[in-house]
Amino acid sequence: MIRALVIDDAPIVRKGIRLYLQDERDIEVIGEAVDGPDAVVQIAAHRPDLVFLDVQMPGFDGFEVIRRSKDAHIGAVVFVTAHADYAMRAFDTNALSYLLKPINAARFREVVHRARLLLCNDAAGKSDQQLASGSEGSEAVAPAGPDANRRLSRVLVKHGDGFMFLKTEEIDWIASTGEYANLHARKTSFLIRTSLSDLMEKLDDRQFTRIHRCTIVNMDRVNEIHPRSHGDCDVLLQDGTLLRLSRSYRDNLLLRGS
Repeated sequence: MIRALVIDDAPIVRKGIRLYLQDERDIEVIGEAVDGPDAVVQIAAHRPDLVFLDVQMPGFDGFEVIRRSKDAHIGAVVFVTAHADYAMRAFDTNALSYLLKPINAARFREVVHRARLLLCNDAAGKSDQQLASGSEGSEAVAPAGPDANRRLSRVLVKHGDGFMFLKTEEIDWIASTGEYANLHARKTSFLIRTSLSDLMEKLDDRQFTRIHRCTIVNMDRVNEIHPRSHGDCDVLLQDGTLLRLSRSYRDNLLLRGS
């Protein structure tokens, strides 16, 4: 279960968020707070996975709540505000997203979906680390090397009305799409909320490499490489997909066999 905390000084807003969350069977509301000081206390006491946080509140605002809670556990923060001007500042605090009042139901479901993917992928990553280290009685064999524990073996992705674990070895290539990474696998694609840089740090660099600022490729899928002008190359995958290998990342791929 995802443990959620609802923080807003307006009772009608707190009630509305609770009503929306009733349809999310994997989310449990564990508490509420009505002002800045109360929010800090509740976050420290409950260590929530997900926080719906009002920006303007008595005592001090939501941004100050985050600052004062920097040492507490917060899985993901969704700012709730009546002013769109706060959106960029919300992202500066590494918030997951924001909701504008009055809250739109479709937008609320979208934000909850993002939170679910983020939190589940974090959990999957921790599970992979436990498996790699052989903890909790696991018989899994850790890959060799000092960075073995950071390598992802699977990623949780949305599939139909549910979710599934996608093995990283099934991924053909990955593209950057704004706040998301688009994983191309199984003749389709899956979106997860992460940057390519963060994802590359977790993937096995013996199998995956970056070939463009917007592209990661599974080297096992590369069929041919054709030079272009200005030092760039075309990378042809086994399924016929054509990707661009930029000059600045050329050595990542071309020197692998040397």
